[in-house]
Amino acid sequence: MKRHHTAAVCAAAAALALLPSTAAHADSVRAQQWGLTAMHTQEAWRTTKGKGIRVAVLDTGVDDQHPDLKGNVLTGKDLIGFGAGRGDRPWARHGTAIAGIIAGHGHGQDDSDGVMGVAPEAEILPVRVILEDGDPARAKARETRGNALAEGIRWATDHGADVINLSLGDDSDTAHPEASEDAAVQYALKHGVSVVASAGNGGEKGDHISYPAAYPGVITATAVDAAGTRAPFSTRRWYATVAAPGRGIVTADPDRKYYSAWGTSAASAFVSGAVALIRAAHPGLSPAQIKKLVEDTAQDPPSGGRDDSRGYGLVDPAAAIAAAAKLKPRELTPTAYGKKYFGTGPDAPRDEGPAAWVGPVAGGLGVLLLGAAVHLWRGHRLSRRR
Repeated sequence: MKRHHTAAVCAAAAALALLPSTAAHADSVRAQQWGLTAMHTQEAWRTTKGKGIRVAVLDTGVDDQHPDLKGNVLTGKDLIGFGAGRGDRPWARHGTAIAGIIAGHGHGQDDSDGVMGVAPEAEILPVRVILEDGDPARAKARETRGNALAEGIRWATDHGADVINLSLGDDSDTAHPEASEDAAVQYALKHGVSVVASAGNGGEKGDHISYPAAYPGVITATAVDAAGTRAPFSTRRWYATVAAPGRGIVTADPDRKYYSAWGTSAASAFVSGAVALIRAAHPGLSPAQIKKLVEDTAQDPPSGGRDDSRGYGLVDPAAAIAAAAKLKPRELTPTAYGKKYFGTGPDAPRDEGPAAWVGPVAGGLGVLLLGAAVHLWRGHRLSRRR
């Protein structure tokens, strides 16, 4: 029996709070963007701000009219074909937040208002592969759009993506790999596209393996707070590549307010922005070279070089750009990413039968509106299926 694994947004419980409306103004928003400083983006921007790089955001859609993103969002693809639309509350919230972290350019005088992304001159290619948690059509999408994620990865690859961001996944106890998704990831890698995914928000719920994070060749992001400490919710697994900001992250929303979010979804977006900067500075590098670069140049590496909590350390695009100057671009070969992964990894399977599919989720963004108390998302977990 075919497992349906379409995109539904995950519901990890997260308390959301609203700050006074004045908190949405520029100085307050920028002052809270600690992740840009932690990642040395100002230093990286001396070389590039991501111009010429296309980042595909496979998510719930992106608001291309948001003032922080307008002009940076290309015409994309809707692989769901129904559900909430512009003007509806459960539309493009998670995807817009993720796009802003990657390529927000602010707005207003000197672009000093709103959210600034890691790669503010990069282009966003939106591919709608999941629906928001509050979308009434989510159940229908799960039943009828089961292959949207795999199709979206291939579509983005064929339409000029340089980086694919997957702030979604399944880190439930029934999570399992899908052959079509693994094949799509390998297709992207073979065509020179870097694939970045969120590690999962299961750190306090068993640290279950998350997909697509666990597929070979993926750059997987775990989450840390402003002190550089692993966020408790961030999944700890062998596939962790690097850590990135994932707590207290200011995000843009189609409602034109700004929210403080948490989750490995945000961490994945920061890493995708970093990869965009590296690719813009050194366009000839292969996905494998870029993955090795972010590993080798990460800040504050754990004792022993890496661990399952933070991978090789906090991603540092400036250091990676500098180190890449010494590399010779490597030709892609058919065998470079030939390994297939259909197993459960180092963990023993829980049972002998097929696991029930639970549906992709917009991976793990718990959110606080910057201002009085309101419950918004129940927490988009940065993983895929639920």
